[in-house]
Order: sequence, then C-alpha cells, then structure tokens
Amino acid sequence: MDLLQAYKDKEADDGDDDRMSDLSSPDSSPPRLSIAPKSAAPKVDDTMLSLTVADAIANKSLTKPLDPTQHVVEFNPTYDQLWAPIQGPAHPYAKDGLAQGMRNHKLGFVENASIEPFVFDEQYNTFYKYGYAADPSASAGYNYVGDLDALRQNDAISVYNIPQHEQKKRKLEKKKEALEKDDGDEGEVDTAEVENPATDTWLLKNRKSPWAGKKEGLQDELSEEQKKYAEEYAKKKGEERDGNKDKGEAMSDKSTFHGKEEKDYQGRSWIAPPKDAKATNDHCYIPKRLVHTWSGHTKGVSAIRFFPKHGHLILSAGMDNKVKIWDVCNSGKCMRTYMGHSKAVRDISFCNDGTKFLTAGYDKNIKYWDTETGQVISTFSTGKIPYVVKLNPDDDKQNILLAGMSDKKIVQWDMNTGQITQEYDQHLGAVNTITFVDNNRRFVTSSDDKSLRVWEFGIPVVIKYISEPHMHSMPAISLHPNGNWLAAQSLDNQILIYSTRERFQLNKKKRFAGHIVAGYACQVNFSPDGRFVMSGDGEGKCWFWDWKSCKVFRTLKCHNGVCIGAEWHPLEQSKVATCGWDGLIKYW
Repeated sequence: MDLLQAYKDKEADDGDDDRMSDLSSPDSSPPRLSIAPKSAAPKVDDTMLSLTVADAIANKSLTKPLDPTQHVVEFNPTYDQLWAPIQGPAHPYAKDGLAQGMRNHKLGFVENASIEPFVFDEQYNTFYKYGYAADPSASAGYNYVGDLDALRQNDAISVYNIPQHEQKKRKLEKKKEALEKDDGDEGEVDTAEVENPATDTWLLKNRKSPWAGKKEGLQDELSEEQKKYAEEYAKKKGEERDGNKDKGEAMSDKSTFHGKEEKDYQGRSWIAPPKDAKATNDHCYIPKRLVHTWSGHTKGVSAIRFFPKHGHLILSAGMDNKVKIWDVCNSGKCMRTYMGHSKAVRDISFCNDGTKFLTAGYDKNIKYWDTETGQVISTFSTGKIPYVVKLNPDDDKQNILLAGMSDKKIVQWDMNTGQITQEYDQHLGAVNTITFVDNNRRFVTSSDDKSLRVWEFGIPVVIKYISEPHMHSMPAISLHPNGNWLAAQSLDNQILIYSTRERFQLNKKKRFAGHIVAGYACQVNFSPDGRFVMSGDGEGKCWFWDWKSCKVFRTLKCHNGVCIGAEWHPLEQSKVATCGWDGLIKYW
C-alpha cells in the first residue's frame, strides 16, 4: 500500500509541473478539477440480504409447483416434487383433481410397473396370508403396506421363504394332530393287532407305509341308488346293441302361422301360387336397387330357397334354430315359422311341388315338413351332423332323400319306410354338396377333402374322381340352366366351371374371380336364362359376372358381414334375393 501511495504522489507532482507549463503557454486550456463522489446515505450491512437472495434462487426449482397437464419440464424436478399431491381448486367434472386426459382407469391414473410374475405372486399370496406386502412404489426398499404388527411378528417373511426349522415344525405338528385324531377315533386297540403287519390296524398306525390308512374292505352289497343306475346303464347298452340308440337331440316340433287366414274365400291354401304368375320375358337383367328387406331372424341366415317354379314364397334357414317362410309377391311378411331344431339350421330343400321341404340342423336331425300345416312328417338321423340334404329331382322318386354327413358318408333314405337304403362311403372329409346331373341319373358331391366325386344314383361306387394338387375345397356347387356345366365355388376366391358330360373336365377358359370367399361357403347361382353367374362374398357383396366374357358385370353391397346365400327369382327375371349373417334377407 505504501508503494502504491508513493507512486500516486509522484504522479501528482508530475501533473503539477505539466499544469504550470501549460498555464504559461498562451493557448493552454482552462484547468479541470476532479471531485471525488460522495454518498449521503448511511452505510448498511447487506450481507444477510445477499445470502437470502442466493438461497431463494437456489430453492426456486425446489419450491416451484409442477402442472400435471404440462408435457415439458424445463428443470430437473426432485422425486418429492413429482409425487407431491395435486393442489389447487377442484375440477368441477374431475372430483379427484385429475384432468380427463391423464385418467386411464375409473379410479384415476394407473402407472405401468414392470414386476416379475414370481415377485408379484409372492407379495400377493403373502398379503392374503399374513396381511402385509412390500410396497412396489416405495422409494426405499423397506416400505411395507398392510398389517405392520404381523410384519414385526413374522420378521417380514413371505409365503415362499419360510425357514427350514419352521417347515419341519409344522410337519411334526400335523403328524401329531393326525395321530391324536386316530387315537381318539379308535380308543383302545389291541397291541397284537398293532404289531401284526397283516392287519388293518398296523396299516393305519404305520405312517411310513405308502398304503397307510387307504385299505378299505370290499363292498358286499350295492346300495339302492347304485342298483338303479346299473339297471339303467344295462338297459341303455342293450338299446345301443339293438341299433335303437339316440341319434339326434329330441325337441318338440312347433309351427306358428303369422298370416291373416290359412285359406282364402275360395278355399285356396295360402301356399297356392297366384294365377297370374308367369314369366314376363326370357331375358334376364341385373338388379340395381333394393326392393324389400325381411328381418325376423335373431341370428344369421344360413340359406334361402324360392318356392319351386313360381317363387311367390321364400324359405329361410336361420342360426336361431328357426325356419321361416316369407311372402314375396303381396304383403312381404313372414307367413309361418317352423320350430323343430334345437341348434342352428344348416340346409333346406323344397320338394318339386313345394308342398313339403327338408331341413338339416346341427342337432343331427333331418326333418321333413309339410309347408302348409307346419307338421313334421318324419325325422331322420344317423347320429352325425348333416351338412346338405337333397331329394331326388325325379317326380317318381320324391320319396328318396340324400344327405351328406359330417362322417364322410352320403346316406340315402326311403322316406316311406324310414330305412337307410344306401350309403355312399368314399370321401375322406365331411360332405358339403350334392348336385344331380345327367337327367338325375348321376350326382356330383364335393367334400372337405378337396375333391369332387361323381356317382351313379343307387350304386355306391365312384365313377369319376376329380382331385388335383391345385384344387381347394368347394363348399357350394350350382348347375347351369342348360344342364351342361357345373359352377363350383372354390375357396381360393374363384368360381370354377366343370362339364357335366362323360369326362367332367375343368373348363380352363371360364373362370370367375374378384370376390373374397376364402373360409365361407357362399352360394353360387345362375340367372334363369344362364347369361349371368351370381355369388355372395365374405365382405357382404353380391357379385354378377357375364357368362360369356367372364367379366364382372356388377357388384351390390348387400349385407354387413358375410353374404352367404344368393338366389335368382324363377319367374321375375330381374329380381334376386340375398341372405347374410346379419340376420337379414334382401330382395333386389
């Protein structure tokens, strides 16, 4: 400091000399005086103030509240800040203060936690046995929830880590209890019997034996209940041996008429066709708009069939176990409901004049109904599910019934006698279709074994077997109106055409595609003049193709879900009915 002061004084002396020389010169500037600044305020000690400010800046991030709805945090919050309770005014619609966006559970916000299944099971079972468990969300590893007294008493053990000595102790206690119980039950026992290994007493007392306590005397007589059961079982076995086994699920047959009257003023039946029903012209047109919707089935509709030749009524098979017949020409209402199946109805088929029809259900029964009265004429069953039913189309063979079964057979019944007259047993999978060809002398069947087989009617020998490596299952087949071609719905999303002549060849030039039917037995059909091919598909559409060019002519969006069935009206050439798994039947 002394040196600095000396240096300052020296500078001051030099400055005085210069000033004097400047004053002596004629053009020297006036002197400048430098005055030291002075403060009039009293001196205050500000040490505490600076410390307070610094502390406030340091603690700002600790005390700053977090908005639970914000997405970005601009500083590193502490654990306590993140898990602090939400404060502030209550939300009028979120009583616990949680914003709607944060809520992922009806009780608030639930955070995902990664816990090993074993650890979770251990804590879960420990809580239900002892009343305490480790808290997975606790910051320290020693936080527990539940009964803390039991925690201290059991030394915080879980159900899976019981000490070895405790386990041994429990085993000994159980053994002791069991022995005391046995002693109490038996009272005094002969010591000779206890020592003799051949006796029951020794077996019961000797706990080392694996058969301890399990020896029971042979039962001499059957109880009344056992005798009754044995008689019933023997009777049932005898019936099965006689061939009279229970073949299908029995159910009472009912029918309800919904029309105004079953006979009109002239005495004509309600199923009689109208007198003026004639084909308007021979030229078919593709429908454009929806004419009518029939809704009465509570579940999907699996098949529809128009009344033969006239089409003034339409029959539908539902998955709600019911078969309904609807008026097409006049009122458009349901005329009659037939209830005789205990499970979904799979297939339906009219006889040639429409006065009777067949139904096949998943309850393993085939029923032959009178259309007019709703009476069941006869019931047939083999104990297997029928997938398709057909009557022989010849007028003189309307008593012959063919059914393709789930056990790979085609069974032929004579409905007059109720006897099985023939079994066609060659397929390797469930039979899906039966189609008569060649003036009803032969029939073609398709199956889940991806093959087609042609049979002579009445002879159980395959005359033609069609199976190629590229073939898929064909769950729907239809005959062309001229009788020369078969259209087969292949599950690789195409319709294949086979000749019905001697060789049953595949027509490689005709192939109809564009629709999606994989996995669904969508019905394929022809227009009455044979100019158009029609099919439903898995997306609810109905597709129309031109027979000659094989091009898509039109598609109609018909149903929500699968459009399973499509039928062309036999007389009104531009009208089509479709059915789907949405439970609706639509008339276009």
